[in-house]
Amino acid sequence: MFAICNLSIIPLRAEPSDRSEIVSQVLYGEHFEITATQNQWSKIKLQYDGYEGWVDSKQYLVISEKSFNDLSEDAIILNSDLVEYVTNASNVYLPITLGASLSFLSHSEINTANFEFEGMRVSGVKSKLDLISTSFMYLNAPYLWGGKTPFGIDCSGFTQMVYKLNGYKLLRDASQQSTQGEALSFIEESEPGDLAFFDNEEGKIIHVGIIMEDNYIIHASGKVRIDRLDHLGIYNAEQNRHTHRLRVIKKII
Repeated sequence: MFAICNLSIIPLRAEPSDRSEIVSQVLYGEHFEITATQNQWSKIKLQYDGYEGWVDSKQYLVISEKSFNDLSEDAIILNSDLVEYVTNASNVYLPITLGASLSFLSHSEINTANFEFEGMRVSGVKSKLDLISTSFMYLNAPYLWGGKTPFGIDCSGFTQMVYKLNGYKLLRDASQQSTQGEALSFIEESEPGDLAFFDNEEGKIIHVGIIMEDNYIIHASGKVRIDRLDHLGIYNAEQNRHTHRLRVIKKII
């Protein structure tokens, strides 16, 4: 079976339970394959990045395999405002967040509620320089494990969404993203928009941020914030200490 998220934001959980950890979120308009069901729960695989988890079966709209394939071939069109809404002739309003997918609105067999969108939208590949201006839209967003919106976001959700809004595909988790792109030997070789990854004492990649000019980095830690970056890692001037240990810098674009 195949389906699409027809609500603003739905939680993607590790296990089929309301008490289970939220590992990510599914935003309005994202489509996916249903790979298993258990009671009121469905295990899904997102088409965009292949990420898997469990969602409540009441929180999506079933679509045909043809519609799924058509959507997968369509150009990605995203809402580029912090908050917008879709509406129809019956004056039904549905709020959507930055990065919500709008491609399906032109498919009458899916958009049976005849929703329309009149806000700002973005599509296609943008300049690498645009990554930084996009990242500022999430500035001060609170940290939320599994989050993907300006109302709550985690470190890899932040980098994935910034890249997605500019037409570039990243995987979901920091450890997955660290397998992409070309490794750089020194910070001095990096450009604004490159990704810096950080590890723990066991050597596992646990954090990621977007490099800015003049040895600054924007990343989600407590909130989306800007800190200094040096060869040791992230230096938080407020705490007067390094908070994350640098592992590798990757050039994705």
